Amino acid sequence: MLTFDLGNPMKSISSRVALAAAAALFLSSAHGEEVASVNTNFRITGSDRVVVEAYDDPIVQGVTCYVSRARTGGVKGTLGIAEDPTEASIACRQVGALHFTGPVKQQADVFSVSMSLIFKSLHVVRVADTKRNALVYLTYSDRVVSGSAKNSVSAVPMPAGTTIPVK
Repeated sequence: MLTFDLGNPMKSISSRVALAAAAALFLSSAHGEEVASVNTNFRITGSDRVVVEAYDDPIVQGVTCYVSRARTGGVKGTLGIAEDPTEASIACRQVGALHFTGPVKQQADVFSVSMSLIFKSLHVVRVADTKRNALVYLTYSDRVVSGSAKNSVSAVPMPAGTTIPVK
Protein backbone atom coordinates (compact mmCIF):
# COMPACT_ATOMS: atom_id res chain seq x y z
CA MET A 1 0.00 0.00 0.00
CA LEU A 2 1.34 3.42 -0.95
CA THR A 3 1.04 6.32 1.47
CA PHE A 4 1.96 9.97 1.05
CA ASP A 5 3.33 12.21 3.77
CA LEU A 6 1.27 15.34 3.22
CA GLY A 7 3.22 17.13 5.94
CA ASN A 8 6.32 17.32 3.75
CA PRO A 9 5.42 18.78 0.29
CA MET A 10 8.77 17.79 -1.33
CA LYS A 11 8.43 14.18 -0.18
CA SER A 12 4.83 14.09 -1.41
CA ILE A 13 5.78 15.49 -4.83
CA SER A 14 8.69 13.05 -5.25
CA SER A 15 6.40 10.17 -4.24
CA ARG A 16 3.82 11.24 -6.79
CA VAL A 17 6.45 11.53 -9.54
CA ALA A 18 7.79 8.06 -8.68
CA LEU A 19 4.25 6.63 -8.71
CA ALA A 20 3.47 8.29 -12.06
CA ALA A 21 6.71 6.94 -13.56
CA ALA A 22 5.93 3.42 -12.35
CA ALA A 23 2.38 3.65 -13.68
CA ALA A 24 3.58 4.90 -17.07
CA LEU A 25 5.99 1.99 -17.39
CA PHE A 26 3.39 -0.54 -16.21
CA LEU A 27 0.50 0.77 -18.30
CA SER A 28 2.30 0.78 -21.66
CA SER A 29 -0.22 -1.26 -23.63
CA ALA A 30 2.02 -2.58 -26.38
CA HIS A 31 5.63 -3.12 -27.17
CA GLY A 32 6.55 -3.02 -30.79
CA GLU A 33 9.05 -5.37 -32.31
CA GLU A 34 11.90 -3.34 -33.74
CA VAL A 35 12.26 -4.30 -37.40
CA ALA A 36 15.03 -1.88 -38.43
CA SER A 37 16.72 1.41 -37.56
CA VAL A 38 19.00 3.97 -39.14
CA ASN A 39 21.31 6.43 -37.41
CA THR A 40 20.52 10.09 -37.97
CA ASN A 41 22.94 11.86 -35.64
CA PHE A 42 26.15 10.23 -34.41
CA ARG A 43 26.92 10.54 -30.71
CA ILE A 44 29.69 8.72 -28.86
CA THR A 45 27.21 7.94 -26.08
CA GLY A 46 24.59 6.53 -28.49
CA SER A 47 23.30 7.85 -31.81
CA ASP A 48 19.89 9.35 -32.50
CA ARG A 49 17.93 6.95 -34.72
CA VAL A 50 14.78 6.46 -36.73
CA VAL A 51 13.31 3.07 -35.82
CA VAL A 52 10.68 0.99 -37.57
CA GLU A 53 8.56 -1.08 -35.16
CA ALA A 54 5.90 -3.68 -36.00
CA TYR A 55 2.71 -3.82 -33.93
CA ASP A 56 0.24 -6.67 -34.49
CA ASP A 57 -3.39 -5.62 -33.98
CA PRO A 58 -4.56 -7.56 -30.89
CA ILE A 59 -8.20 -7.78 -32.09
CA VAL A 60 -7.68 -8.18 -35.84
CA GLN A 61 -5.32 -11.08 -36.46
CA GLY A 62 -3.56 -10.74 -39.81
CA VAL A 63 -3.06 -6.95 -39.57
CA THR A 64 0.30 -5.45 -38.65
CA CYS A 65 1.06 -1.74 -38.31
CA TYR A 66 4.57 -0.50 -39.01
CA VAL A 67 5.39 2.71 -37.15
CA SER A 68 8.54 4.72 -37.84
CA ARG A 69 9.60 7.27 -35.27
CA ALA A 70 12.62 9.15 -34.04
CA ARG A 71 14.43 7.86 -30.96
CA THR A 72 16.78 10.15 -29.06
CA GLY A 73 20.23 8.74 -28.29
CA GLY A 74 22.92 9.96 -25.97
CA VAL A 75 23.13 9.26 -22.25
CA LYS A 76 19.48 10.21 -21.64
CA GLY A 77 18.29 7.99 -24.50
CA THR A 78 20.34 5.06 -23.22
CA LEU A 79 18.88 5.50 -19.74
CA GLY A 80 15.35 5.82 -21.13
CA ILE A 81 14.76 9.32 -19.81
CA ALA A 82 15.06 11.30 -23.07
CA GLU A 83 11.99 12.85 -24.67
CA ASP A 84 11.62 11.59 -28.24
CA PRO A 85 10.37 13.94 -31.00
CA THR A 86 6.63 13.82 -31.80
CA GLU A 87 7.00 12.88 -35.47
CA ALA A 88 5.81 9.39 -36.47
CA SER A 89 4.58 7.66 -39.59
CA ILE A 90 2.37 4.57 -39.94
CA ALA A 91 1.65 1.93 -42.59
CA CYS A 92 -0.76 -0.89 -41.75
CA ARG A 93 -1.05 -3.96 -43.95
CA GLN A 94 -2.81 -7.28 -44.15
CA VAL A 95 -0.01 -9.78 -43.51
CA GLY A 96 -2.08 -12.96 -43.18
CA ALA A 97 -5.59 -14.34 -43.10
CA LEU A 98 -7.92 -11.88 -41.35
CA HIS A 99 -9.66 -13.06 -38.21
CA PHE A 100 -11.50 -10.88 -35.70
CA THR A 101 -11.08 -12.20 -32.14
CA GLY A 102 -14.20 -10.24 -31.19
CA PRO A 103 -16.24 -7.23 -32.18
CA VAL A 104 -14.32 -3.97 -32.61
CA LYS A 105 -15.34 -0.57 -31.31
CA GLN A 106 -16.11 2.13 -33.87
CA GLN A 107 -12.96 3.87 -32.60
CA ALA A 108 -10.41 2.45 -30.17
CA ASP A 109 -6.90 3.20 -28.96
CA VAL A 110 -5.10 -0.07 -29.80
CA PHE A 111 -1.43 0.76 -29.13
CA SER A 112 0.25 3.25 -26.86
CA VAL A 113 3.94 3.63 -26.17
CA SER A 114 5.83 6.12 -24.02
CA MET A 115 7.96 8.74 -25.77
CA SER A 116 9.37 10.23 -22.56
CA LEU A 117 9.65 9.18 -18.93
CA ILE A 118 6.06 10.12 -18.02
CA PHE A 119 4.68 13.01 -20.03
CA LYS A 120 4.44 12.02 -23.71
CA SER A 121 2.87 9.01 -25.48
CA LEU A 122 2.49 7.81 -29.04
CA HIS A 123 -0.96 6.38 -29.84
CA VAL A 124 -2.37 4.27 -32.64
CA VAL A 125 -6.15 4.44 -32.98
CA ARG A 126 -8.22 1.98 -35.03
CA VAL A 127 -11.35 3.36 -36.71
CA ALA A 128 -13.88 1.04 -38.36
CA ASP A 129 -15.05 2.57 -41.65
CA THR A 130 -18.03 0.27 -42.22
CA LYS A 131 -19.30 2.25 -45.22
CA ARG A 132 -16.08 1.48 -47.14
CA ASN A 133 -15.42 -1.84 -45.34
CA ALA A 134 -11.95 -0.79 -44.19
CA LEU A 135 -10.02 -0.36 -40.97
CA VAL A 136 -8.29 3.01 -40.65
CA TYR A 137 -5.30 3.42 -38.34
CA LEU A 138 -4.26 6.87 -37.08
CA THR A 139 -1.07 7.66 -35.17
CA TYR A 140 -0.54 10.81 -33.09
CA SER A 141 1.25 11.85 -29.91
CA ASP A 142 -0.01 13.56 -26.79
CA ARG A 143 1.43 15.19 -23.72
CA VAL A 144 0.01 15.81 -20.28
CA VAL A 145 0.06 19.58 -20.92
CA SER A 146 -0.28 19.90 -24.70
CA GLY A 147 -0.57 17.45 -27.58
CA SER A 148 0.71 17.55 -31.12
CA ALA A 149 -1.30 17.80 -34.32
CA LYS A 150 1.41 15.84 -36.17
CA ASN A 151 -0.22 12.63 -37.33
CA SER A 152 -0.21 9.90 -39.95
CA VAL A 153 -2.94 7.60 -41.27
CA SER A 154 -3.15 4.23 -43.00
CA ALA A 155 -6.04 1.98 -44.06
CA VAL A 156 -6.51 -1.76 -44.50
CA PRO A 157 -9.38 -2.70 -46.84
CA MET A 158 -11.31 -5.84 -45.94
CA PRO A 159 -11.33 -8.64 -48.53
CA ALA A 160 -14.58 -9.15 -50.45
CA GLY A 161 -17.09 -10.98 -48.29
CA THR A 162 -15.48 -9.92 -44.99
CA THR A 163 -17.62 -7.74 -42.73
CA ILE A 164 -16.20 -5.75 -39.83
CA PRO A 165 -17.96 -6.87 -36.60
CA VAL A 166 -18.62 -3.52 -34.85
CA LYS A 167 -19.86 -3.24 -31.24
